[in-house]
Amino acid sequence: MGTLRVYELTAGKNPGDVNIRLIEDTLEHVLEDATGVDQVKLIPCGGGDPIAASREQWNDGSNTLCVEPGKICVYARNTVTNDVLYKEGLDLLVVPSAELSRGRGGPRCMSMPFWREDL
Repeated sequence: MGTLRVYELTAGKNPGDVNIRLIEDTLEHVLEDATGVDQVKLIPCGGGDPIAASREQWNDGSNTLCVEPGKICVYARNTVTNDVLYKEGLDLLVVPSAELSRGRGGPRCMSMPFWREDL
């Protein structure tokens, strides 16, 4: 993927102020910096096979939802990518997807982040 241009936004000293930092680096390094993880390993959709990657990317093969470290929700139809993820030691929650993937959007798109207040 090469070098990316990423902007990090953080709260400033005063309410409403935003600090903006430009980061130009590889995706791996950007993710390592953001998460504090020593080494990030990217797992390509389709296991690096360009034909499988194109086919499975169309079916949201790289659109996964992490529900806890090492456990991800994936679509059943992306067999090549799912096999690679399984061999990498990930626990897969496999969702049937015949009609879901036709609507464009994978497991991550079906989630809705929200904020919970302490009650």
